[in-house]
Amino acid sequence: MNRPVLYLIATAAGPTQHVDDGVRAAQAAGWDTCLLLTPTAATWWAGSMTELENLTGHPVRHRYTLPGQSGGLPKADAMLVAPLTTTSACKWASGITDIVALGIPAEAVHLGVPVVAAPFWSTALGAQPAVGKAVGTLRSQGVRVVFTDGEPHQPKQGAASEFRWRQALDEVERAVGGGR
Repeated sequence: MNRPVLYLIATAAGPTQHVDDGVRAAQAAGWDTCLLLTPTAATWWAGSMTELENLTGHPVRHRYTLPGQSGGLPKADAMLVAPLTTTSACKWASGITDIVALGIPAEAVHLGVPVVAAPFWSTALGAQPAVGKAVGTLRSQGVRVVFTDGEPHQPKQGAASEFRWRQALDEVERAVGGGR
């Protein structure tokens, strides 16, 4: 039996330095995990991209393909955008999908694919009015925006290595109805 496919989509927030932990947590939960990164996040892993591809068994996507090219990933059964930054939340909610890490989930939620987003940002950034509006807009479109324990965090106090991957994955399980 094939495992269900999860797209783990990481933006340029501190926990992305530990996205391999998120991949392993998703795999341990039974997901065939594909990884997509924002271009900035991809630069953090540039020297270890092969390691991530070996871990997932799939190409790591961080840019759009050319017309007619395949992205090389199986169809997703669910998506987890984690960690999500304020910048990416605001772009996504505004319909700015200039990067594959935002375009894929922006389209998927309107095609019936369960999409969960787990922010990682400070209370100072989260206090910007545009951020609250973005969260509301994403939720109104059907994105499950969930703040894991400790989020948002106080400025300069985010515990990137302690990001709650399992808690975010539990919300993905709830989004798909546990009927995998």
